[in-house]
Amino acid sequence: MTSPSPAERFARASARSSHPHTADFAEMQRFELDDFQIAGCHALEDGRSVLVAAPTGAGKTIVGEFAIHLAMLEPGDKAFYTTPIKALSNQKFHELQEVYGDDEVGLLTGDTNINASARIVVMTTEVLRNMLYADSPALRGLRFVVMDEVHYLADRFRGAVWEEVIIHLPPSVKLVSLSATVSNAEEFGDWLDTVRGDTEVIVSETRPVPLEQHVLVRGDLLPLFDDRAGVATAQVNQELLRIRGGNAGGYENNRRAQEYRSARHAGGPRHAHQRRGGHKPLRAQQGPRIERIDRPEVVELLQRNHLLPAIFFIFSRAGCDAAVQQLRRANVRLTSAEERVEIRQIVDELTFTLKDEDLAVLHFWEWRDNLERGMAAHHAGLLPAFKEVVEELFRRKLVKVVFATETLALGINMPARTVVLEKLEKFNGEARVAITSGEYTQLTGRAGRRGIDVEGHAVVQFTEGLDPQSVAALASRRTYPLNSSFRPTYNMAVNLIDQFGRARAREILESSFAQFQADRSVVGLARQVKDAEESLDGYEKAMTCDRGDFREYSTIRRELSDLEKINRRDATAPRRLRDERQQQIQSLRKRMQRHPCHSCPDREAHARWAERYWKLKRSTDKTRQQINQRTGTVARVFDRVVEVLAALEYVAIEADGATVLTRAGRTMRRIYGERDLLVAESLRQGLWDGLDAPSLAALACCLVYEPRRDEAGPGERGLPRGAFRGALDATQTLWQELDDLERDHRLPGSESPASGLAPAMHAWARGLPLDSVLTLADMAAGDFVRWAKQTIDLLDQISLVAEPPLAKTARTALDAVRRGIVAYTSA
Repeated sequence: MTSPSPAERFARASARSSHPHTADFAEMQRFELDDFQIAGCHALEDGRSVLVAAPTGAGKTIVGEFAIHLAMLEPGDKAFYTTPIKALSNQKFHELQEVYGDDEVGLLTGDTNINASARIVVMTTEVLRNMLYADSPALRGLRFVVMDEVHYLADRFRGAVWEEVIIHLPPSVKLVSLSATVSNAEEFGDWLDTVRGDTEVIVSETRPVPLEQHVLVRGDLLPLFDDRAGVATAQVNQELLRIRGGNAGGYENNRRAQEYRSARHAGGPRHAHQRRGGHKPLRAQQGPRIERIDRPEVVELLQRNHLLPAIFFIFSRAGCDAAVQQLRRANVRLTSAEERVEIRQIVDELTFTLKDEDLAVLHFWEWRDNLERGMAAHHAGLLPAFKEVVEELFRRKLVKVVFATETLALGINMPARTVVLEKLEKFNGEARVAITSGEYTQLTGRAGRRGIDVEGHAVVQFTEGLDPQSVAALASRRTYPLNSSFRPTYNMAVNLIDQFGRARAREILESSFAQFQADRSVVGLARQVKDAEESLDGYEKAMTCDRGDFREYSTIRRELSDLEKINRRDATAPRRLRDERQQQIQSLRKRMQRHPCHSCPDREAHARWAERYWKLKRSTDKTRQQINQRTGTVARVFDRVVEVLAALEYVAIEADGATVLTRAGRTMRRIYGERDLLVAESLRQGLWDGLDAPSLAALACCLVYEPRRDEAGPGERGLPRGAFRGALDATQTLWQELDDLERDHRLPGSESPASGLAPAMHAWARGLPLDSVLTLADMAAGDFVRWAKQTIDLLDQISLVAEPPLAKTARTALDAVRRGIVAYTSA
């Protein structure tokens, strides 16, 4: 190893003297810190907040971990680490426990409460938002908050929570915002600087492990980019273009392809063409079509070329499960005897609390056998406990191939050597759409394990119609803007009014990133209007006529022209209407001919300037309207929300104009979620009084469940009997009344409560076995657990705010739902 030069030694000594904590922390790490990580740590040590935007796998969480390190240096200081999903919270919780010990680290995810008073607490972002509104004592001594995956604030359903937290954190708390690479990081950083104070923006687009991009054409891995040009120029491999365009009958003897295959070390990916029994030349498009090779062959190819472990992204749960079965039928085995023994031990250890009868329903033994073969599926329909097992085995390099939906790309630490994309389109709930460049980068970002791999590999499978230029554009484009999805909710409104009063609440909402972005766009629009006004003045002077007001004359001409066009176009209109128009046309012609400007010899020259004037004026008026719509947008929506709350008497407007909470409003402060108003009003009207625990669980499920678009409800026959049906009818009637009220106040309203899962949740709360409940639900175990968790969350809220009899029922219902596989899983 080359010893550092005197200049390098001096630079290191200077850095250590100015940032000793960073230097100490860096020495504790397994890897040498990258420049962007050091810059982030320096900013924190200097007392600034920081935004770090870097690619997946680049190691941006190191900056968050340094914030925790700083907090632990001072007795009494605390650090919170927030994540968007429970699985990430669980993972980070265990990682931090390994560093700081069980006593110093806590976990809060809504349904999990472990050591909540610890100095380091990992939590979902919603938990922190609720703590801020409740002014929780746990906030005392808080010095740092790490917001992992902060780009989630663009999420349509949950993004507002991130902005609420950022706005409401005490000024003394330093914020560490960790984001995927976004194209407007500086804009987001400017907003953070505005609302949080001194914030350093650090952007890195460099992957610690270089990514090789390939296209799999039958049995050959061809480079996506020409090696001589590089990714930066997005110069697509000409061989792929020839295959796509049909300009060559085959490519076995192509010189570039030969160079490509021989340039790598033996067994590397560029020798992937050497299949058993030789390799047939691929034909161009005008010849026989290029067949895709089966998944077992793809896996074999990757294994032979030392490109495992691999993640295959398949945008369908059924497709992921089918892929595992396909490998199983082909008798693919990727593990050694020793690895199979280790896998079985780990699986049995992590699932020992599950009942045998539940394991049978979950096809446990076949699933475990697939794991022992080294392959697994990973998607939202999988039981969360099973997903955790897959993640653990993959991290230990025991599972070699995972077929996953895109949910795996959301921050969970599961890097692979290779990522395979079988298709570049997915179903978005309505239609099949192409994936975006941001999604492509997020997915392929899993390829390449720091400290293990020299490079990562992204493989796109060739399909009929695949355009290499489009793939190259996905791989090389760096435009993923972060846009706010913030909107005021009823719960947010009552909490803000309670803490700050209405006027101050409006000011706070106007400091949101949503309004910040709107205001920035207004700046550009206002500049357009100013420039247009100067041009309008020039046009008006150019059309000035010494015989009269030419603007007035041109207005008559425009009205006449528009009316004549309408009359010609609308030839099928009733005769009476056409006669009225004709009379208007004649009247306008007479006015035009009598106008003094009509006889001007320069009339048509003036008219050309007038046409430009009116065209620009129409455009400018539209721009002014856009400015009016965007200015104060968030505050206007807040005012409409408050109007609805006032109409329902959740707030009262006092004589001096002050807005205060009523008793009902104070109850709503602790009701969170999409249906906060419906839940609060149902409780106030006593619609759920008298329900037993299973019925209350089923009704709570109706308020959280979101059915698939093509899903039909259970119908009257399938619904639980007794008081449940009356309570559901009353709740749906109330929803309709509230929806009408919202729309009257120009708010978007909401979807009707969905009863599709009510029979299954009722059965589960009554204690029916898992197999019966999943049959009733007609869904995967993982999906049922997810909805059960959300039902538990709503029941918990009801138990805290309802009158004693209903609160007791809610607690009983909560306990009835939290059993079996629902109680076992932590995600």
